[in-house]
Amino acid sequence: MKTTKTALVVRGGWDGHQPVEATELFIPHLKEHGYDVRVEESPKIYADADYLAGVDLIMQCMTMSTIEKDELRGLHTAVENGTGLAGWHGGIADSYRNSADYLHLIGGQFACHPGKHPDERTGERSDNYVPYTVTMLPAAADHPITRGIPDFGLVTEQYWVLTDSYIDVLATTTQSVREWDPWHREVTSPAIWTRQWGKGRIFVCTPGHQTDVLEDNNVRTIIERGLLWASR
Repeated sequence: MKTTKTALVVRGGWDGHQPVEATELFIPHLKEHGYDVRVEESPKIYADADYLAGVDLIMQCMTMSTIEKDELRGLHTAVENGTGLAGWHGGIADSYRNSADYLHLIGGQFACHPGKHPDERTGERSDNYVPYTVTMLPAAADHPITRGIPDFGLVTEQYWVLTDSYIDVLATTTQSVREWDPWHREVTSPAIWTRQWGKGRIFVCTPGHQTDVLEDNNVRTIIERGLLWASR
C-alpha cells in the first residue's frame, strides 16, 4: 500500500514569472507535509500515464508554452481520476494558449492586465502594476483555503480573466472604469477559484506575478492551503 504522497512540479515557459524561483518557494511546504516531490521542466511528463496515475498533486507554473495532444490527454485523465492540479497566475491561467481543451479543464483564461495611465508608463514591467483589492466572497469564510483571510490589497498585475460558470469562486477583483479605458462599466473577475473535474480538484490563484507577490502573507497562505486542498 502506498504511504508517501507524491507531488509533481511542472515549471517553465515565460521566465518573467520566475517559474524556478516561484516553485522553489512552495516545494519545502510540500515536503513538510509528507510529499515526495519530482520536478520537471516541461509538460512532456504528462504523457507518462503510468507515472501520473500515482501522482497525488500537480503544482504547475508553466506560462504560455505549448502542450502536445498526448500530454494534454494524460493530464486530463490524471485529473479525472483524482490527481489534484494547482497553480497561480500565468503558470496555470495562461498556459498552453494553443489548447482550448486545456482552457476547458481549468475554467478560466488570462485575457489582460490593464496598466497605468499611458502618461505614467516607462516601458518597464511595472507599467502593469496597479493597486487593487482581492475581495473575499461569503463562500470563502468557511472554505479551508480562505478561512480567516479578509479582503486584502496588492500592487501588481490585476488579472482580467475569461471564465465559465462551472468554477467555484472564492474571491474576486474588480477592474475600475478609468477615463483612458475603452470599457464603460466595472468588470469583476475571479481571483481565486476551485473546480471539480471528475474525481480531481483544481485550484487557481491569479495573484502571483513574481516572488514578491507570492511572499505576501495572504497570497502565500492561500496558495499553500490550495495545494493541500487540491491534492488527492
